[in-house]
Amino acid sequence: MHVSKKFRALILGAATLLTAGLLAGCGADQSAGSSGAKSHKVGIVQLVEHNALDAANKGFVDGLKERGFEEGKNIEFDRQNAQADQSNLQNIAQRFVSAKLDLICAIATPAAQTIANATKDIPIVGTAITDYEGAKLVASNKEPGRNVTGTSDMNPINEQVDLLIKLCPNAKTIGTIYCSSEVNSEVQVKKMTEYAESKGLTVKIATISTVNDLQQAAQSLVNDVDAFYEPTDNIVASAMPTLIAITDAAKKPVICAEENMVKAGGLATYGIDYYKLGVQTGHMAADILEGKNKPASMSIELAKDLKLTINKKNADLLGITLPDDLLKKADVIE
Repeated sequence: MHVSKKFRALILGAATLLTAGLLAGCGADQSAGSSGAKSHKVGIVQLVEHNALDAANKGFVDGLKERGFEEGKNIEFDRQNAQADQSNLQNIAQRFVSAKLDLICAIATPAAQTIANATKDIPIVGTAITDYEGAKLVASNKEPGRNVTGTSDMNPINEQVDLLIKLCPNAKTIGTIYCSSEVNSEVQVKKMTEYAESKGLTVKIATISTVNDLQQAAQSLVNDVDAFYEPTDNIVASAMPTLIAITDAAKKPVICAEENMVKAGGLATYGIDYYKLGVQTGHMAADILEGKNKPASMSIELAKDLKLTINKKNADLLGITLPDDLLKKADVIE
């Protein structure tokens, strides 16, 4: 069959284009293969902005990075802060579920409760949560049985009360303020009250609903107590300067449940390092993303690192003499 030069040129051109396309396709496949593993989408919802939760948030991201999940390479974060607003939490939960994320990190009890109510499928790791069972997030701390697991910030409450007694040996009555809607705070105050009363102390309690109630609650207690004990309550922690302005003026010390509350003006704590708690949570999330485990069978983990923190500046202001044995082992804020 006779084939014209023009037709032969068309066939040759088509073949060249087809070959180039195939090579380009191979190149694309190789590029995808060399880019590494699947990129994961992870949501982070934080109840409110304050130092402890901020530290847990940063620790979570760093913990994942330690395990090879690095932002911009193989993991993408959707970071949200609810500003202590329940309607914001609901909107964030709906957004995360619609996005079909691979995993959600919920920071603080109300955040975890809202996310857990929104999805029974997406793995959830919590942190800065005191009592998972009490908050009805899991069937049990040992065997969660659901899509929720994480780390607990349950404090060494007895040791913290002992610290208060040592620093304020003349104290007879303790005041405490917490948000009535925070299950974690209620659990801590109950445990604190039981132990303090066993030591012969009287406990007076004021509850608040929002940060706007804090000043009035503090003023209602300050003249009737010798010292304050504050749990890891998110509303109180977010507004420590408001509380401290009242307690300092009345020369009443505040023993706190965590370090950042001491840095914000409290006297002392024997408590949790929230950054390290976040790192610990990040490692749990990595196990889930790597397919090594599932939340239902991952026991709730307690904080592995505790430390003594003392605010010497506040002690000097209140006229409190700090025992040498405590100063030697404490992280001292001058």
